[in-house]
Amino acid sequence: MIELETRELEYFIAVADELHFGRAAVQLSIAQPALSKAIRRIESRLGVPLFVRSSRHVELTPAGESLREHGRHALNAVSAAVRNARHAGDAQTHLRLVLKPGGDAGLLSGILAEYSHQPDARRVEILFSGPVDRTDFLREDRADVGLLYAPFDDLDGLAHEILHTEDRVVIVPRRHRLADHTSVRMSDLEGETLPCWKGLPGDEGTGPEVSDVVQMMHMISVGRMIAILPRSLVENTPPDLVCIPVSDAPPSHLVLAWNEHDQRPSVMAFVAAALRARRQDAEPNIGTIVRQ
Repeated sequence: MIELETRELEYFIAVADELHFGRAAVQLSIAQPALSKAIRRIESRLGVPLFVRSSRHVELTPAGESLREHGRHALNAVSAAVRNARHAGDAQTHLRLVLKPGGDAGLLSGILAEYSHQPDARRVEILFSGPVDRTDFLREDRADVGLLYAPFDDLDGLAHEILHTEDRVVIVPRRHRLADHTSVRMSDLEGETLPCWKGLPGDEGTGPEVSDVVQMMHMISVGRMIAILPRSLVENTPPDLVCIPVSDAPPSHLVLAWNEHDQRPSVMAFVAAALRARRQDAEPNIGTIVRQ
């Protein structure tokens, strides 16, 4: 039976992703000759070449492509096994919940109260994050559960339950041309400047870069942009700003999300508590876990 150590797989995948031994060595914090030797040792053990090397570039062979795909799954499985073993071995481990400040649609206190009634409830540590990295907290095991907003947050690889559905509003300064409207449509906002969220790939905003809601509100106040947000995120709007419903904007969903491979009883208990505590106006068909 041919065996590869976890460290060897990590070395191989780093080179396979970078297709450059020098960059992969820097990423792994090892010397390039040592990395090259490790890759040759793997190829010798497997009996097949994994890379086509030349003085100018590195390419994966078909065998290398296969090992990258399956090797990545193997590393993820090992990481999940270690993570779950650690959690299972520590009965006192707290539960980590990540969300953006104010990003709970008023549900958090009810969820925490409901969860606290569970016989095996653990202390819940609340983590606040910026607008673009909450899903990273879940994928990188920095949090156990998270309150996210769909369709804004990327739910790929996460299981989730919808807790609340709401409409969206546009925030404008009181002197804005639309400030006296009781409702607007998306077509009314064409040509307006929207915020560019810092660190968000593919963001189509054309306005100044912002990293949080406080910065965004200030930029709206001085007339540099407008913003379209879920209604619950702007309940405490400053007096110099106006919130106007956007009648044809797609709805926003507040979801409770967790890593799809994480089936620990403590996480499932928190999910169940959140579902019991969700608002009465939540969608009637949200009882099924959605897996992306």
